[in-house]
Amino acid sequence: MKLYNTLTRSVQDFAPQSSDKTTIYTCGPTVYDYPHIGNWFTYVREDVLIRTLTTVGLNPDWVMNITDVGHLVSDADEGEDKLEKGAKREGKTAWEVAEFYTEYFVRGMEKLNMLQPTRLTKATEHIAEQIDLIKKLEEKGFTYTISDGVYYDTSKFPRYAEFARLELNEQQEGARVEANPEKRNPTDFALWKFSPKDHQRDMEWDSPWGKGFPGWHIECSAMAMKYLGETLDIHAGGIDHIPVHHTNEIAQSEAVTGKPFSRFWFHANHIMINGDKIAKSAGNGITLEDITSAGFSIEAFRLLVLESHYRTQSHFSWETLEAAQNRLRSYYAMAAMRWQSFGGVDGLTEADMEAYKSAIQTALENDLSTPQALAELSSLAEGVSTKGIQESSREAFDNLLIWIDEVLGLRLSQQGDINDHQKQLVEERETARVGKDWSTSDAVRDQLAEQGVGVRDTAQGSIWYRL
Repeated sequence: MKLYNTLTRSVQDFAPQSSDKTTIYTCGPTVYDYPHIGNWFTYVREDVLIRTLTTVGLNPDWVMNITDVGHLVSDADEGEDKLEKGAKREGKTAWEVAEFYTEYFVRGMEKLNMLQPTRLTKATEHIAEQIDLIKKLEEKGFTYTISDGVYYDTSKFPRYAEFARLELNEQQEGARVEANPEKRNPTDFALWKFSPKDHQRDMEWDSPWGKGFPGWHIECSAMAMKYLGETLDIHAGGIDHIPVHHTNEIAQSEAVTGKPFSRFWFHANHIMINGDKIAKSAGNGITLEDITSAGFSIEAFRLLVLESHYRTQSHFSWETLEAAQNRLRSYYAMAAMRWQSFGGVDGLTEADMEAYKSAIQTALENDLSTPQALAELSSLAEGVSTKGIQESSREAFDNLLIWIDEVLGLRLSQQGDINDHQKQLVEERETARVGKDWSTSDAVRDQLAEQGVGVRDTAQGSIWYRL
């Protein structure tokens, strides 16, 4: 299997450290608001990574975090904690906000037919591990304390700029992070933030340095190493994590262990709307509810994600989503053939099914080329539509649909049969069509359409599909 590695800026052959599992950590949501489709693009792309690793027998041991404290509104460790901000907005406690949006996120994963992580870990449940990691950094001389918290001194880690290829000498104070006159270096970041003196936070803990809460970056390092070891096989997230969050994770983790934090770094690119990056602050944060309210299916949105490569900058529009929904209908029409006899000796064979499976898997093993995988799937749909399936190959076709769902998650194998009354209507319409009783044929077609069933006429008879 080949994957692009941000660490080396190249596509490399991937093999895990251990023969029995692949350790993978993915940056999950900050649970202070509804995730937008830009967030979901990244999570679906990571889901395909997990599915592909599973399919090729690399057994992912997958940890995803829930950031429910410590993510401030700026990269400079300034401003409000996003959970506190959400609490003020909704008139709830930060704990209540975190619980609500965590549950919402898990339901969203289910709607999108995403696999569940081996462990879904919350930052608030790993405060002790984070304090312990900060203490180790302190013992090694990587920290200093100022009025608002304990900070990591990036000048003590000579390789700090390497991962993101930052030009530190050219950076101006406040260009990447806001100015803090007490910080030794503009890129230094908070490991532990002190609670404000004028009011009590919803979320705060005692520590050797004073009451407060952890910084955003220390959370991921502590939880990843607790469950997956000091060196991960793959660390994944959005491309926007490269210059700050993941750079800081590397600095603090490797300062403690002296080992590479992750062998491969997997980053999904941005999704754009009208030339702008999707962001809540930009007012273009479309949600899953917006998708369904506009009459589109969640499966169509998932297919739209797969239509672009994870490393490309994708573009969302309602027109592209409509095209994805139409493409999905063609896949569902293909899947409906499992319930019908069509094809005879000229239909697709078991060998054809194996060839399509091999082509789709080859595409995914080549740096998760989902566009190529879908091209193969569309070719299969066209072949089934025009040639049908040999009767002896029906089980192979069923198994292929199940396998496609395992790697792409499109729920094709879950498309059920129509009921007996609808089958009778299909037969009645076919009889009318053969007898050139066009008025009856059209009336029955309309009746079926009202029930969500379409009919396609072929030389071998009528074929139904779900609208």
